[in-house]
Amino acid sequence: MLRSDQYAAFDRSLRQRGVTLRTDAEQYRRAHELPGWYPALAEMTPRSVWTTGKDRAAFDHACQELGRGAAVLRDYTKSMKHYWHEAAFIPDVADADAAWHVANRFHELRGDDLTGGFVLRRFERFRSPEVRTWWVEGKCRLVGPHPDTPDELPDVEFDPAAVEHAIAALGLPFVTADFVLREDQVWRLVELGDGQVSDRPRTIPPEELITALRAGDRG
Repeated sequence: MLRSDQYAAFDRSLRQRGVTLRTDAEQYRRAHELPGWYPALAEMTPRSVWTTGKDRAAFDHACQELGRGAAVLRDYTKSMKHYWHEAAFIPDVADADAAWHVANRFHELRGDDLTGGFVLRRFERFRSPEVRTWWVEGKCRLVGPHPDTPDELPDVEFDPAAVEHAIAALGLPFVTADFVLREDQVWRLVELGDGQVSDRPRTIPPEELITALRAGDRG
């Protein structure tokens, strides 16, 4: 999974050789990093604030901006959800020292891979497994399970038509979008990502995914 600056260098190098990527560096950054896609999709995803650095003052300011209550911590590209209670979940951002303790542990685990800064997302209660949707030029080509739960799908079918206009409006050539049902039965966007670095769930055969994506080239 290339960082945005690495992808930009890759893009420049290929352009010098007369090769143009289908997803350019600016598009990659907007899909890959939460601050790139969040403003356009804010209504369908938990409220989020972020820092542009990793220091305590910036983090405290972000906590104050989000307001008291539970939050989930991540950076611009990744969470540490498998370390939920020590490096992801903050019971109340108003408890500044406890929140910073979680942020410190997150930083420790991410190390040099920490991207951009801290992101705080308002905690919402979800009731279903996630679905991963694959989009080519603003059209949904495939809906399937999330790679973390490849054998599980929600008991309510996800309708991509409900979000097609918003995702198409991003103008991004190839993305994935992960959705989950909230407790009130509302579909919520968990993550948008560049399709080039998105995992395929093992229960979807490679041939099925490739066929779906190639359908986008045929319109």
